[in-house]
Amino acid sequence: MQTGSLTVVGTGIQLVGHLTLAAQAHIVQAEKLLFAVADPVTAKWLRSLNPTGEAIPYNTDRTRRKETYREMVDRILTEVRQGLNVCAVFYGHPGVFADPAHGAIRQAHQEGFRAQMLPGISAEDCLFADIGLDPGVNGCQSFEATDFLIRRRKFDRTSALILWQIATIGNLGFYQEGGHIHGLTVLAEVLQTHYSPEWQAIVYEAAVYYPICEPVIQRVSLSKLPEAKVTPVSTLYVPPFGPAPLDREMMARLRMGKRGGAGE
Repeated sequence: MQTGSLTVVGTGIQLVGHLTLAAQAHIVQAEKLLFAVADPVTAKWLRSLNPTGEAIPYNTDRTRRKETYREMVDRILTEVRQGLNVCAVFYGHPGVFADPAHGAIRQAHQEGFRAQMLPGISAEDCLFADIGLDPGVNGCQSFEATDFLIRRRKFDRTSALILWQIATIGNLGFYQEGGHIHGLTVLAEVLQTHYSPEWQAIVYEAAVYYPICEPVIQRVSLSKLPEAKVTPVSTLYVPPFGPAPLDREMMARLRMGKRGGAGE
């Protein structure tokens, strides 16, 4: 193995409060700290934990996000190749909608360096808590919104549906004010072929500075979805459209409801 190493961690969604003890230990002990976070307050706090802290370049002027992501991977690996124990910090869960985090770990492994990712608290975790969704009841399906549309993903409308990045549908670059309306219009049309136009969904955003700021829970009918106020971090939650039917034959095979059956 090469002498350098890489540990990728996440800050969670809420400032300081969501950071795990394991992630904080790696931040403090790193020989080089790099970070890609959502606000200057978190950046300042990270530098207070480790004075080597430096922001990873995040160029939003490019027409394609993937070019910026490659640049971020190169920046991280530059430090690892110098033989340093590097900690790279990302907002939220470092493995959820964080292409550079996965890309840096893959590249590090290919070059013979030790690399690992520690789990963090994601926006989905916050969504479960804020809207009272238990994914163990009815199940839960989760898709990136553009992928959901262009691949015609199959889903069960009797199960919860979560769609991410609804403000950048069809956008290969970065969010542009007002550029989301066409994508939301197409998404609304597709969803209305599976649900009724009046079916109530939720445009959701986790609270970053809780309890100073509350989470955004904006209820909207699918027919009015293009009119909803969205930001780059907006997520759409569509609740189940009625219960799924029971398979009585399968229940009998599992001996459910009979004395002496499994679990009794």
